[in-house]
Amino acid sequence: MSWNPNAPEFAAVANGVSLLMPHVEPYFVRSTRAVIDDLDPELAEQARWYMSQEMAHQRAHKEFNAALIADMAALRVVDRFIGRVCRWLGRSRSKQFNLAFASGSETIAYAIARWTHDHHHQVMAGADPASAELFMWHLAEEVEHKSVAFDVHRGYQGTRRYYLRAMLLSLTILAVTTMTSIVIQLHHERRLFSPIAWGRLTWMAVSFLFELGPTMAASALPGHHPSQLTDPSLFAATLREIRSRAT
Repeated sequence: MSWNPNAPEFAAVANGVSLLMPHVEPYFVRSTRAVIDDLDPELAEQARWYMSQEMAHQRAHKEFNAALIADMAALRVVDRFIGRVCRWLGRSRSKQFNLAFASGSETIAYAIARWTHDHHHQVMAGADPASAELFMWHLAEEVEHKSVAFDVHRGYQGTRRYYLRAMLLSLTILAVTTMTSIVIQLHHERRLFSPIAWGRLTWMAVSFLFELGPTMAASALPGHHPSQLTDPSLFAATLREIRSRAT
């Protein structure tokens, strides 16, 4: 289901990321809810707001993914694999690690938002409006609550070591599952061996690493806090427009 004929490779990447959302977002929520009674009242209130946004994201992506899998049934294998991984992490890892995983994943999500902001005209021009709005709304709220998971992790005896290890694991899961889903989508579209498709994907991967690398390096520094990261201006405008229509 390519919802942007002008940038089908970006749509394939976004579709792959979307498959993660109905599984990782509830995992983040369960991890946060498990410690919310141990947080100070102000942070606990922010955590409830964060959990509410994450559950709204997973509901929207679950509906989107149902249409995606109906179009490409082979993607169900990726969807089930992600679900098993998230359930295993939730059962087998400590509370500190699960919170660190959520925090590290939010850092990666921020980098995705920054990349999308910087390349918005290249990857969103000509896109299906409903699909584009889903991803822009989600990224905008990731930017909006970028500090909360970090504060919850830090507020529950979180360490920088846990944070960095969990962030690397999150990135690995994202890369493996997204690449697998891209291959499935390209095969479905009969473009698996298209040099143009792989050239565009390579450009996106390399340019994203130039965005992600400095963000991860900054987050590894002692004393770093996500609030020190500059919010891309486009997303605040996106949220204002979407919320104004809802009122």
